Amino acid sequence: MQPGTEQTAAGPEIWVRGPVAEPEVRPDPAPLATANTRRFSWVATHGGAGTTTLATVFGGHDAGRNWPRPEHGDPASVLLVGRTHAAGLDAVSHTLDIFRRGDAPPGLDLDAIVLVADAPGRLPRQLVQRVKVIGSVIDVYRVPWVPAWRTGDLDGPPPRESASLARLTGRTP
Repeated sequence: MQPGTEQTAAGPEIWVRGPVAEPEVRPDPAPLATANTRRFSWVATHGGAGTTTLATVFGGHDAGRNWPRPEHGDPASVLLVGRTHAAGLDAVSHTLDIFRRGDAPPGLDLDAIVLVADAPGRLPRQLVQRVKVIGSVIDVYRVPWVPAWRTGDLDGPPPRESASLARLTGRTP
């Protein structure tokens, strides 16, 4: 038996010295706020960039080659999309420069560049170098060549190689 305790028929009784405060009654904690998935507008920097496919697979607004219009409910957060061929990277650089100069419509927030593979396999060294230059000024997300997308099969999960883009858009695999 511990000092300060006394055995009773119901079990040990604990003696406490000094005043005992009433137990604090705490209100039920507020439910944790659920994080809202941030909505994005996919903006093509050139024809055939892949905004429709990306909006279908990852969610968000397909703005095509137009600027999103937040005043009409389009998300103001922009993901610029281009292919990884030379013309696609030129178009991405040109559109990125529009934002840099402040010539994009007011209220738009450029979040990242999304580069979609223009062919299976590795990029040639000179294109890798251009991707690095773009990545030195803004986040770049790469999407690999997906043969199923070419035939219109967009029902599967996003490719494993684009997991960071899936996390950004809230479409986790």
